[in-house]
Amino acid sequence: MSIAHLLLWATAAIWGFAFVAQSVGMENLGPHSFNAMRFLLATLSLLPLLLIFKPKKSQNNRKLWLGGLTAGGCLFLGFTCQQIGLQYTTAGNAGFITSMYIVFVPILGLMLGHKTERHTWVGVGLALVGLYSLTVGPNLSINKGDAIELLGTLFWTFHVLLIAYLSRSVSALPLSIVQFSIATVLASIMAFALETPTLENIKMAWWPLVYAGVASSGIAFTLQTLGQKNVSPSISALILSSEAVFAVIGGWIFMQETLSTRALIGCGFIMTGMIISQWPRKAKTAAALV
Repeated sequence: MSIAHLLLWATAAIWGFAFVAQSVGMENLGPHSFNAMRFLLATLSLLPLLLIFKPKKSQNNRKLWLGGLTAGGCLFLGFTCQQIGLQYTTAGNAGFITSMYIVFVPILGLMLGHKTERHTWVGVGLALVGLYSLTVGPNLSINKGDAIELLGTLFWTFHVLLIAYLSRSVSALPLSIVQFSIATVLASIMAFALETPTLENIKMAWWPLVYAGVASSGIAFTLQTLGQKNVSPSISALILSSEAVFAVIGGWIFMQETLSTRALIGCGFIMTGMIISQWPRKAKTAAALV
């Protein structure tokens, strides 16, 4: 295993454990207040990276700002659903349901005229079976938190496809900074409109905020960028999808969360589906998830 592979595994672990930080952070802050501070810290942590990873291609400023505005809106809605959903479900469930964007992307991509290989559809089918096992209970009922997380996955799907389109003409780092800035503004508006954030509460949630805002954004972004330079897009996506497993491990270690046998089976199907859908082929490799 190369250093590049290890960097991507570290990225997945940081992202997975972030679900625990998000859950713990809401012991003192509301979901919108937490997100507002998280996005602000993410923006500030990414700014110094402009000095390290200077954009190599000229920017289409109009596309950068319009695309960043749209992507920031998707980011805000996705994280809002994720954060609110965590109030009613476990970090493990949230991690696996969120990771379903990897198999939802081909479905939406088909509607946009994208070609999808047969093995991807096999993976999608297995993942959907796993999602049903993980989230749907007796009498076809679904947990409120799982339903909100699933709604958020739709925004993550739109976000992935949008970023894949924008990355052709806009560098990733400036785009990330713009979209996190937009998300900061939107979350701040919601926080002051619906919640009463205080400096004392922010101080009490400081470490979860630093982890969610700096580690899973600034640090993980850097590791991901370095790792993907020397690893194929399909293998990168495969490794990064393991964030769902790390979310379960983090919930088990730090929050004493447990999964039922049915939930474990569902997670297994989802993970198998993600692996099959992203498994590299010799003739072709899957498109990069940016």
